[in-house]
Amino acid sequence: MTRKIRILLAKPGLDGHDRGVKVVARALRDAGMEVIYTGLHKSSEQIVEAALQEDVDVIGLSSLSGAHMALFPRIMELLEKNKMIDDTLVIAGGIIPDIDIPELKKIGITGLFGPGTDTDEIADYINSNLKRPL
Repeated sequence: MTRKIRILLAKPGLDGHDRGVKVVARALRDAGMEVIYTGLHKSSEQIVEAALQEDVDVIGLSSLSGAHMALFPRIMELLEKNKMIDDTLVIAGGIIPDIDIPELKKIGITGLFGPGTDTDEIADYINSNLKRPL
């Protein structure tokens, strides 16, 4: 028997809008995943520490504030420092301009989902791109 996929959903920085991430959390839970939601206003350090403590397979970052190019690279840097980069899938959603997508993919955030993305697409992406076996 395999265990459930463990995913940490996080709202880094000062972004106070969490309706979308809560919809995604419910959909991923309904898809059979174990979802941990950090809540609002988390620092990069808090997010990585929670991911480390919870031994998650996936980190999902949500940003609507426009601060993703400052916050996401720091999170990836901390994942690298904690030797989590090779076995943790990192995805992101929110308002991410097309011009920023290549740089985010370059630093290792492979799945990027904008507003209105079907939640089945997110679940399918996670299931198809896990970095470590369950």
